[in-house]
Amino acid sequence: MAAHTEILSAPNPPGLLTWIRKNLFSNWFNSLLTLVSLVIIYFGTISVFSWVFVTADWRPVTGFPLLYLVGQYPRDQLWRPGLGLWLITLLIGMSWGVWEKFVKAFAIFLGILLGVLGFAPVVTPTITVAVRAAFIIGALLIYMGYLIGRRDGIKGQYVVTLWVVLSALLVLVVLPGFDGNPILPRVETTAWGGLMITLLLAVGGIVLSFPIGVLLALGRRSSLPVVKISSILFIEIIRGVPLITILFMFSIILALFLPAESRIDRVLRALMGIIVFSAAYTAENVRGGLQAVPQGQVEAAKALGLNNFQVTTFIVLPQALRMVIPVTVGQFISLFKDTTLVVIVGINDLLGIGKSVLNTDPEFVRLQAEVYIFIALVFWMFSYFMSYASMQLEKSLGMGER
Repeated sequence: MAAHTEILSAPNPPGLLTWIRKNLFSNWFNSLLTLVSLVIIYFGTISVFSWVFVTADWRPVTGFPLLYLVGQYPRDQLWRPGLGLWLITLLIGMSWGVWEKFVKAFAIFLGILLGVLGFAPVVTPTITVAVRAAFIIGALLIYMGYLIGRRDGIKGQYVVTLWVVLSALLVLVVLPGFDGNPILPRVETTAWGGLMITLLLAVGGIVLSFPIGVLLALGRRSSLPVVKISSILFIEIIRGVPLITILFMFSIILALFLPAESRIDRVLRALMGIIVFSAAYTAENVRGGLQAVPQGQVEAAKALGLNNFQVTTFIVLPQALRMVIPVTVGQFISLFKDTTLVVIVGINDLLGIGKSVLNTDPEFVRLQAEVYIFIALVFWMFSYFMSYASMQLEKSLGMGER
């Protein structure tokens, strides 16, 4: 008797009409809610599009594009921020080639945005052919960097090293320049502003505060009383006051205790305040991850002959950082948005430039909605891509899977 093998095929997924009938029109109440929601969405969408493309006056935004990008940076020295743009776009492209899952969406979006800025039919005295060419070249450099990053010899550690070295060279040498140098004349940070200063404070605060926060979290769990007490006092004191207080302390009070010949640059003082504030919150996030690592793993590692440093470095800390990725990225997104507080201490970040533009013309006073919506959209885009990269990192590490 021949044995018959029955092959079971997977059921076909329901079609669009089946899904709509099941989820949106399953009964009279859901059908009513669906129809009401569609009406609200329709009229809401029509109203938004009508305001954006017909009613709104975008002159405070379209008339000062370079001001929003670099602030009052000397226009005859714009090649220096332009060089920085090219270096960053090339590195973003290389990062796309090496870490495709995390950077792909942002790299493609940035390339499209730079292309739009290069070909946009916006006529202003500041948007010259050279500025448009800089945007277009930046978009091309993203793709060129992607091709370089895909090569077999390009490793992640090389790209990270390039990011650190070129970013430090850009911020410490190219943008500020030197006194009496004819090629790179000194440009005081009082002329820096716009998106450039916002990204500088945000990226600098995130990158520099994270290792300090990790050390504080380890110090709070240390068995050495001096290290533990010092870490606890630092964390609790900083977390007990708002960020604006920290900024005032570093921007105004700190300068009173320094001799006149050793004044610290105001942007550096603001960056120090942001780093200190963020490090305290990062430390508590990391401490929560450290406490979540089972003690049995620590005991097993010690039983294998590992010392305390090896257990912390190779067993405990990697798992703790993996578990706190969502809350840490949330803290960094909050920090990125909190950089707008530096306008209170006289630094013209993106929000400060928006306020300055509104004060340039009496007609712009009634156009505050357009300016603040534009600024909110910029912050939302960067925050979204940070969140998206975090989700991709969680998926690649298998978080939430057994």
